[in-house]
Amino acid sequence: MKTYPTDRPVLVTCGLPYASGTMHIGHLRTYVPADVFVRLLRKMRVDVTFVCGSDTHGTPVVTAAEKEGVTPKELYSKYHQHYLEMFPKINIIFDNYGTTDDPENIERTTQIVNELKKNGYIYPKDLETPYCDKC
Repeated sequence: MKTYPTDRPVLVTCGLPYASGTMHIGHLRTYVPADVFVRLLRKMRVDVTFVCGSDTHGTPVVTAAEKEGVTPKELYSKYHQHYLEMFPKINIIFDNYGTTDDPENIERTTQIVNELKKNGYIYPKDLETPYCDKC
């Protein structure tokens, strides 16, 4: 009798690429191994869902947008579309590939944060840290 690693569903995801530039060979070090793992699980008849998305926030997006003379939203929309087109070309197929700005992501993140607050894992606290106005 064959045994499988789990009879429970498995969720696989990767670090989200910043939607701030075109895909390059460095992206492969993250998405190819995850794709291979997902394919293995599927061969083993494990119920697996492979999700990822473009990170539409952060310094890389803002600085690239400033460099191109566009808004961050214009920039990340362009590169998110680029990733949507490129991943299938290199045969990496996600069950869902969204963005950090997707309403579903915002709603779920808010739900998780509220639950963490309710259970005391997130709370306000004053901290003294080194800080330099000139740096």
